[in-house]
Amino acid sequence: MTSDLRAHPLPRRRPRHRRAPAAAAALTATALAALATAPARAATDAPSSGFEQQVLFKAAHEKGYSCFRIPAIVRTVRGTLLAFAEGRVHDCGDAGDIDLVVKRSTDGGRTWGPLQVVNHGDGDTHGNPAPLVDRRTGRIVLAETYNKGRADGLSCDVPCDRTPHLQYSDDDGATWSAPRDLTRSIRPRQWNSWYATGPVHGIQLTRGRHAGRLVFGVNAESYAGNRITANHAALVHSDDGGTTWKVGALDSWPLAPDGTFRQKPSEMTLLERGDGSIYVNGREQDGTDLGNRTAAVSRDGGDSFAAPFRAIPDLYAPMVQASALRLPRSSAAGGRSRTLLAAPADPDRRRSMTIRSSYDEGRTWEGVDRGARVTADWSGYSDLVAVSPTVTGLLYEGGAADARDEIRFARFTERWLGPRRGPDPTTPDLARGARPALVLGGAELTDGPFGHALAFDGTDDAVRLPYRDSLPLGGGDFTCTLWFRYRATTGEQPLLWMGGVGSRSPQVAIEGDPAHGRITAHLTAVDGARPPATAQVTGAGAYNDGNWHHVAFRRVGGRLLLTVDGTATTRAADVPGSVSRTTTFGVHLGQRPDGRAQFTGALAQVRVYRRALTDAELSRVRVGGNSVAGPLVLGLPLDRVDGGR
Repeated sequence: MTSDLRAHPLPRRRPRHRRAPAAAAALTATALAALATAPARAATDAPSSGFEQQVLFKAAHEKGYSCFRIPAIVRTVRGTLLAFAEGRVHDCGDAGDIDLVVKRSTDGGRTWGPLQVVNHGDGDTHGNPAPLVDRRTGRIVLAETYNKGRADGLSCDVPCDRTPHLQYSDDDGATWSAPRDLTRSIRPRQWNSWYATGPVHGIQLTRGRHAGRLVFGVNAESYAGNRITANHAALVHSDDGGTTWKVGALDSWPLAPDGTFRQKPSEMTLLERGDGSIYVNGREQDGTDLGNRTAAVSRDGGDSFAAPFRAIPDLYAPMVQASALRLPRSSAAGGRSRTLLAAPADPDRRRSMTIRSSYDEGRTWEGVDRGARVTADWSGYSDLVAVSPTVTGLLYEGGAADARDEIRFARFTERWLGPRRGPDPTTPDLARGARPALVLGGAELTDGPFGHALAFDGTDDAVRLPYRDSLPLGGGDFTCTLWFRYRATTGEQPLLWMGGVGSRSPQVAIEGDPAHGRITAHLTAVDGARPPATAQVTGAGAYNDGNWHHVAFRRVGGRLLLTVDGTATTRAADVPGSVSRTTTFGVHLGQRPDGRAQFTGALAQVRVYRRALTDAELSRVRVGGNSVAGPLVLGLPLDRVDGGR
């Protein structure tokens, strides 16, 4: 939290919210028809540049609050936008004195009314907004979660007794009903450690026998024997406009004997596919499966999941809540529907909010390099809304210094997102069952140690491998070998990177470090429930003389070996555990996975083996580029580029 937020004075008394009058309990059929058919306002027209944004919630602009977090947004049947957030009174902590607040816009998000308090925490935490719109009645339903507040800025103790509640508005969000406790209906007794509604908008189904059903996501944990014992991801739904609710689809994951979870889905965003099924994309919170995003599908209106949640290893994002939205069919998507996912794109930290597209309703997602960048700032939680047939809105946390600095509202068009791009150029991968690797940024062929090699310009050139289950190296021995040539004297020069990025993410990497006159190789591993550990081995000399050099990095028998040009070998102690677990996973040449360092030079004959090669085998690989017995994880000669351009 920035110092100006800490210094912000608090008023002696916060204004109370108005209660919904009894006459607002239901809308007449005539009024509903008028709302449903109301013409779009001129102010919802597309921004002239295709993109515009403004700050919507910021502590410096509102009396009585030190921080705003957890955005959620919906469009009512009348076309009003309701932007919800947690107004945090004393600090940015998750378990303090927190109100639920809202701002309204009747012109498609161009201008907004004043802040209204929907629900006062009065010292406790009232948050996790999950709004839904019943388009049959016009009612806006708001699910939320309570817990006992604390004044020390710390998180809720484990177990944390959190309870779901619900409010509604029948006058387009102007006034709200008193909260109603939903604990008995949608929080089973064994979900006694953690519970959370949303946070993100819920949906109303429009197809099939469950048309009209309201659905939103919850996640919970169970506690026994002084520890968390299970994680639960569930959909809850109502068939009577929010009067009664029940738990439907449920995916529970037990704690393993080593103290880990395979999956911990949470903070789920939902959308209805064209066939009426529900696609669920969630935050993956520290499960051992690869990926920080996870997904599941319900084909029966949210009553059950067709299969357990499955992590998406190469959908790059940090651990964070994200939001999804299905757009109408459009020419930009080739006449098919386009599905959007908003999330920070840096796999290590919450920054670089990016909109990524799917053209098969979330079954596959485009790479992060194809996404539309909203900001390079720090960024966090978000929610998407269809403002009009041509304009989409994004309510998201962002800031130049911290993702919690403010909540912004962006309006953009599909033209700003850009059309669907054709396939990238590729280069062959000789490993068994491998698809060709993608050649990004315009990397071009050059002379290599044995025929051609691939040159990287240090700006945006890279090679990235499509994910396959045979790429992760796990906890075993391995060998990485490649040829490199460069002249750079400064900067981080990534040669090969497998896995995540950052001090806590399992990974394997080889880099040039010319500023310190060295070549380095490192790995980060996770062993059971222990914290991640990193080991590094360093070679003397940067080898940045413009000549071709061969480097090999081996993990073998508790040691790490780095050998350059077949003669200079340095050693370091290894750390136990898996080098490919929990985080996002990618294989990159010439680039860090977060795109914050690029290689300037050339690479050739990149290979990774799922065992430690002997010195004699390494000599065969180095002299004449000969192959040795596998198993070969990847094999990239980099002597050919096919397609594209």
